[in-house]
Amino acid sequence: MSASLSASTLLAVPLAPLVGSIIVGIFGTKFGGNLIGRKASHSITILGVFIAFVISAMTLKSVALDGARFEGTIYEWMVVGGLKMEVGFLVDGLTAMMMCVVTFVSLMVHIYTIGYMEEDEGYNRFFSYISLFTFSMLMLVMSNNMLQLFFGWEAVGLVSYLLIGFWYNKPTAIFANMKAFLVNRVGDFGFILGIGLIVAYAGTLNYGEVFGKAGELGQMGFPGTEWMLVTVICICLFIGAMGKSAQFPLHVWLPDSMEGPTPISALIHAATMVTAGIFMVARMSPLFELSDTALSFVMVIGAITALFMGFLGIIQNDIKRVVAYSTLSQLGYMTVALGASAYSVAVFHLMTHAFFKALLFLGAGSVIIGMHHNQDIRWMGGVRKYMPITWITSLVGSLALIGTPWFAGFYSKDSIIEAVHESHLWGSGFAYFAVLAGVFVTAFYSFRMYFLVFHGKERYDQNPDAHHDDHHADDDHGHGHGHDHDAKPHESPWVVWLPLVLLAIPSVVIGYFAIDAMLYGEFFKDSIFVDATRHHAMKEMEELFHGPMAMALHGFTAWPFWLALAGVVLSWYMYLVNPAVPAAIKRACGPIYNLLENKYYMDWFNENVIARATRALGTGLWKGGDQGLIDGAIVNGSWKLIGHVAGVVRRVQSGYIYHYAFAMLLGVFVLLSYFVWFQR
Repeated sequence: MSASLSASTLLAVPLAPLVGSIIVGIFGTKFGGNLIGRKASHSITILGVFIAFVISAMTLKSVALDGARFEGTIYEWMVVGGLKMEVGFLVDGLTAMMMCVVTFVSLMVHIYTIGYMEEDEGYNRFFSYISLFTFSMLMLVMSNNMLQLFFGWEAVGLVSYLLIGFWYNKPTAIFANMKAFLVNRVGDFGFILGIGLIVAYAGTLNYGEVFGKAGELGQMGFPGTEWMLVTVICICLFIGAMGKSAQFPLHVWLPDSMEGPTPISALIHAATMVTAGIFMVARMSPLFELSDTALSFVMVIGAITALFMGFLGIIQNDIKRVVAYSTLSQLGYMTVALGASAYSVAVFHLMTHAFFKALLFLGAGSVIIGMHHNQDIRWMGGVRKYMPITWITSLVGSLALIGTPWFAGFYSKDSIIEAVHESHLWGSGFAYFAVLAGVFVTAFYSFRMYFLVFHGKERYDQNPDAHHDDHHADDDHGHGHGHDHDAKPHESPWVVWLPLVLLAIPSVVIGYFAIDAMLYGEFFKDSIFVDATRHHAMKEMEELFHGPMAMALHGFTAWPFWLALAGVVLSWYMYLVNPAVPAAIKRACGPIYNLLENKYYMDWFNENVIARATRALGTGLWKGGDQGLIDGAIVNGSWKLIGHVAGVVRRVQSGYIYHYAFAMLLGVFVLLSYFVWFQR
């Protein structure tokens, strides 16, 4: 435990947003009588997150430069047998980095929300929710035990439910938040099974104690099977990550989460919730390193998500859904890196992605405001001359996303591709193809959106929905900023564009300055464990690394750069030079387009097969098990049987002495006959 990191100071990091959320949630809403107004509400919550960010930045400095660490109990809840349940913090390089990412992105989202939710009736309630979201994620990443991890895990799920369905009068939003909640319950079932197995065989919830017994767990078999216990544990834990981090096939909730306001889309997709699964697997690296089977499973699932979710981004026309599918694809990249035992690379991409993805989402929200709530990129065009700040920052985000050399995304994405190339685990060949092909796909759909929105002919006055009411239920921002749809686009207010500028800076420089320390230095030395004797990817990458400048220069000669360039050029030709090409391809590839339009029919399968089968099973258990067996046979059957027996016995009790005498004589006769028979 380092003296430079005090428990009370660290405790202020999650508590500051929590206090702000409680004050605004009670006194800024009808529940508490609306005692404080909008200005006070956003000031209180922003102050809380700002305090958390400042302390997080100071903590990161102490951890990175001074080697400071903290691991200890904050509050002991209970002890059951030898199992201790507590609130505790573990602050090392991984935690400190996550604290800064979560608080900085959350701070930008809080500031942005002032302008975006300006006229919304639920203004104060929204600020309370996003501060509570920040608290939940901080509790998750700062935990030193699995009980607190699970608390934060479920808390971010609960608050995401509230935020996705924030506009609760909107049927699509209610459907989306219920869908997110139910799909995550599927993953969480696997997650809690994994935790349960750890508790059952390790006898502790504390990270350090579990990792100390990792060798013992690695020698055990799972009872009744030929599987190793640690393989089952890791796969169960990863199923939880598949739900939270939206991996195939539990990805279906994430695109529908766009029904929530844009600020929360940025927060969910960039720094909270979807990154929880990536963080958890990286934190559990001492366990995952013991099972090549689990790592291969992780890698293949990530590869499927990275490539096939990217394909869906190509045919999206809603500006937010394009960015949403890019999140799915990039989460797949992170997961592939985890499967290649390149945990630090996955977390590095998590960090760079948080900045440029928040930038892209908030940029999309700025476009929506400037375009008077039009979200269809087919009815935009030429926006750059009306919204110059949004244009240049969105371009920066797009360049970072596709992995342009010197931008943040280049250093992390190319490192993932290299890590998979150096991996020798089963499935690495398919994963390498998927992440390489994904580079082209990402570049194509990202710049398709960029060109349709910011360049070309102005089409906003041709929108067939241009005269619809601003408060229509289908609007993304259905409660405010009512403007005349025939007006020209306009730049957003400073509270909207300032966060874009502040996010654009790390989207450019953070990769260059952080790659050496995070991937090849000692920043994660006691946070992430890699068995270099079995998994060589990181070691081989280190031998090839000669600094960020050399890596960027070499990037211009590597396959990812040329694939990305091809994607950009093709999108430029198809959507600016010859717009007839996409329509011709759509006509020629009708079945493929229908497959993508229906999202591989995953929603149809879930609703018509899984949901109906589950309903039929539930109905069968209800009618057959509950009504038939329990109520019918056990409860009602038992009293009917007793009543029937009692009715028979009641007839024997006549009250006449000669009946009883006759019964006695009959009994004596039976007994005598029995004994005589056996004495023959």
